[in-house]
Amino acid sequence: MSENRNQPLIEVKDLKEYFDINMGMFKTKPLKAVDGVSFSINKGETLGLVGESGCGKTTVGRTLLHLYKPTGGEIWYNGKKLETPADIKEFRKKATMVFQDPYSSLNPRMTVSDIIGEPLDVHKLYKTKEERMERILELMDHVGLNSEHASRYAHEFSGGQRQRIGIARALAVNPDFIVCDEPVSALDVSIQAQVINMLIRLQKEMGLTYLFISHDLSMVKHISDKIAVMYLGSIVELGTPDVIYNRPMHPYSKALLSAIPVADPDGNWAKKRIPLTGEVPSPVDAPAGCKFWKRCPYAKETCKEQRPALRELETGHFVACHFTEEL
Repeated sequence: MSENRNQPLIEVKDLKEYFDINMGMFKTKPLKAVDGVSFSINKGETLGLVGESGCGKTTVGRTLLHLYKPTGGEIWYNGKKLETPADIKEFRKKATMVFQDPYSSLNPRMTVSDIIGEPLDVHKLYKTKEERMERILELMDHVGLNSEHASRYAHEFSGGQRQRIGIARALAVNPDFIVCDEPVSALDVSIQAQVINMLIRLQKEMGLTYLFISHDLSMVKHISDKIAVMYLGSIVELGTPDVIYNRPMHPYSKALLSAIPVADPDGNWAKKRIPLTGEVPSPVDAPAGCKFWKRCPYAKETCKEQRPALRELETGHFVACHFTEEL
């Protein structure tokens, strides 16, 4: 895997996902959930995607897997552009998703063996029923579930166990790439560490590539090789965890990271907090120019008129800000 680690498995170029919102009187207006997002993920790596609730993180993941049809942009997998329905079907054999809510993402009328076996049925990945069951039990063992659980239903399990079932289902097609959409946000803190450590172990054992979506900044730092910070449908900063956490350059990244609670008995962390004034603009009516200028303490006239490009300021560190060098 090490020799392929510098080769992009997933490339996203200027991805857009707009939803038409009914404004009344037969008029519609686009809600720009994802607006010109670009990034790449190398084989065996994890890209962490962070940002406020509603910034478009989940929509990026779902659009990437064509659960939503992209409004614009390009998606490349292993050096090949996804264009035809046949390309997308083949891609879905190698790309899966772990959903946020383990309580609603599993069918309550299906047994665990049927839930995990469903991708095998869809893609016809077995020849006999014995082979199918053998694969299901192997997947259950991978995620720490006992074989006797196979005949039970989802409601009989705890949240952590349900998420393990969801992960086993995602692994059923033997994927190269998994979108992890806040996979531990609905779980207890003690269970979160178990699931995250399991994802890291599976990545090492199976050579998996992750897009890890979360609003838990400390968790993302722990699991990611690169981190992208999103704001209102666009990426404003992209770099390694060390750079993003220790030397953030975009004003929004600085404010976001300053909000991480720190165990400091003297309360000194409160002095370093960077408060943001104003409300997050609506993606239906996003401001012209830089989307952050209304809340940015450093905004100038240029920010109101021109949208900043995502520029590489140093190797592997990209920032979308007109005045980064001056801050």
